Amino acid sequence: MTVERIVSVIDSFPLPVMLIGPDERVRAANAGVDSILGVDLVGKHYITALRQPAIINAIAETRASGTPQEIRFTGRAGPRDTVFRVAVAAADGDILLTFMDQTAAEEVGQMRRDFVANVSHELRTPLTALLGFIETLGGAARNDAAARDRFLGIMAHEANRMTRLVDDLLSLSRVEEDERVRPREQVDLAALLASVIKGLEPQAKDAGVDVVLEVESALDLVPGDAGQLVQVFTNLVENGIKYGASGGTVTVTLAARQMHQRLRGEAVRISVSDKGDGIAEHHIARLTERFYRVDSHRSREVGGTGLGLAIVKHIINRHRGRLLIESEVGVGTKVSVFLPCQ
Repeated sequence: MTVERIVSVIDSFPLPVMLIGPDERVRAANAGVDSILGVDLVGKHYITALRQPAIINAIAETRASGTPQEIRFTGRAGPRDTVFRVAVAAADGDILLTFMDQTAAEEVGQMRRDFVANVSHELRTPLTALLGFIETLGGAARNDAAARDRFLGIMAHEANRMTRLVDDLLSLSRVEEDERVRPREQVDLAALLASVIKGLEPQAKDAGVDVVLEVESALDLVPGDAGQLVQVFTNLVENGIKYGASGGTVTVTLAARQMHQRLRGEAVRISVSDKGDGIAEHHIARLTERFYRVDSHRSREVGGTGLGLAIVKHIINRHRGRLLIESEVGVGTKVSVFLPCQ
């Protein structure tokens, strides 16, 4: 087969492919390989092109024995680490390398490990506290009524914390399961928001916060899951009360529908704004990650599980909407939800 024909065949492969000739130089490489290893590889010695000892050894082994090999190959694409599974096979005196991208699978695996580690950490702290108090109540504080009452109160707090965490984990699981099914029920947003604010009145009163609802258009109905949207706006208003209490007011605004470029149609914007301490810019992009907290100690003190905004994000994704978080330290935070009208 001519070199031109080899190049034509390799260029048609959907995966990155490299062919190394008997002279140990690169005979051909398609555009996929160029994106991994760089351009102008043809004619170079494969050691210069590849550089990683494991894959160089695999090529030598395949050339000597004819036995196919599979090797893990790591690289970088800008700031992102990449991982490939490279199949090395002999082909009539040549060596054919096929690169299969495993980056997404590796990231999913890492996310799963991080998730398990975070859940374990979140449960271990209250469990350790409970076990410690149980041991104390069974020993030194057995007959101390004042200590017993105080310990039982702390134990109830820790047990409630674990209950909230489990409830949020179950909720997140259900939301993710339904994320591909778009809801079609027509929801009255003005009535829904008024109901959410009414339900949070005791919490707002305890925090010394006024929650104000401003409705520009009370007639807007949007397709949605009413129960999940209650969950979204309860979470956002509750966050405003907890973390923006220093501002004294949380404002919920239901704007009139307007065109939204990214949603490619008319959308309704619901904003929850506070005048609290605000959030530093470098935190904002990570706020919807599971268990990410700006201030872990403060979040636990007010009963946060670190899952609320992750649940909000998935619910809004199910509704084919968009979440926008804007904040400035010392000024306050504004969280906006855009929901398509059709």
